[in-house]
Amino acid sequence: MAGTETTSLQVPMAFKDADDGTIPVRPPTEYAAAVASLPTNPASKLKLRCYQGVWVLEDWVPGIIAMQRSFSTRPGDVVLASFPKCGTTWLKALIFATMARAAYPPASPAHPLRRLNPHDCVILLDRLFAVGREAVLERLPSPRLMCTHMPLSVLPPSISRGPDCKIVYICRDQKDMVVSMWHFVKRAQPDMSLEEVFETVCQGTCFAGPVWDHILGYWRVSNAEPNRVLFLTYEQMLQDPVDKVRKLAQFLGRPFSDIEEEAGAVAEIVELCSFENLKNLEANKKGSQGVFLKFPHDSYFRKGVVGDWVNHLTPEMAIRLDAIFEEKFNGSGLALS
Repeated sequence: MAGTETTSLQVPMAFKDADDGTIPVRPPTEYAAAVASLPTNPASKLKLRCYQGVWVLEDWVPGIIAMQRSFSTRPGDVVLASFPKCGTTWLKALIFATMARAAYPPASPAHPLRRLNPHDCVILLDRLFAVGREAVLERLPSPRLMCTHMPLSVLPPSISRGPDCKIVYICRDQKDMVVSMWHFVKRAQPDMSLEEVFETVCQGTCFAGPVWDHILGYWRVSNAEPNRVLFLTYEQMLQDPVDKVRKLAQFLGRPFSDIEEEAGAVAEIVELCSFENLKNLEANKKGSQGVFLKFPHDSYFRKGVVGDWVNHLTPEMAIRLDAIFEEKFNGSGLALS
């Protein structure tokens, strides 16, 4: 078991450990009229509304409005941001394990990630506000680890522009993202075809889309303010996870000490959070996430590989998708393929 030199640092608490269930589900109702006036997408099987240029689940829009108006960050807050199905679960585990290592060495049998799904360790703000349970956030000691699937443009100013909060963003090749999204969505909507998911992505009308705006928003701020926003890709993480965990720790102000390096702490975190290890833990084989839509925990662990799109997309689909993103990213210095 790797030792640490950082025991004096405050460490994050798993959200589930702070939530005793006494705060009821109480979705905000005061924005119902505003939500009803927003554009819809009749072609989508998901009930989406276009709010401030972003396609959001209808049931989530009131929560997004409430979050914009009431959420405030604390010094030390960390927000993991991602477009859905881009490595969120893995990055949640890595961030939590890295930040909490002083209290929970990665090899410890008592590590929260051995008994909790990563989504129970790092809460999704979008869903929490949608069900009106954001008061639980006040029970979390600092530093708080939180997550969002929303683009930077609709986040509260204290997150998008505030100095107290650091943002870690992850995205992936658009073709793999489409395939992963389809496999995930059909767990809740079995009649949703790959072609339908593909079209909504191409047209910019998928959940949290347009995808290119989502990615570019974080990309531009990461270049302008690299000390506040860290931009990662799933492919880079998978290629050299040890190097990226070191980079993550440095960005979060928790660099690994020489003693930790010699003891193998980085490799132990990577092993604890590896796809195969997480997938085989009991906490990730049973249970579910969500209130309006339920997703089994095992639906977050499908393959965890790069390039699976070749088994699902036609060459024509791949060419079309790449062309769209190449055009949208033109001049930005960013390329995912």
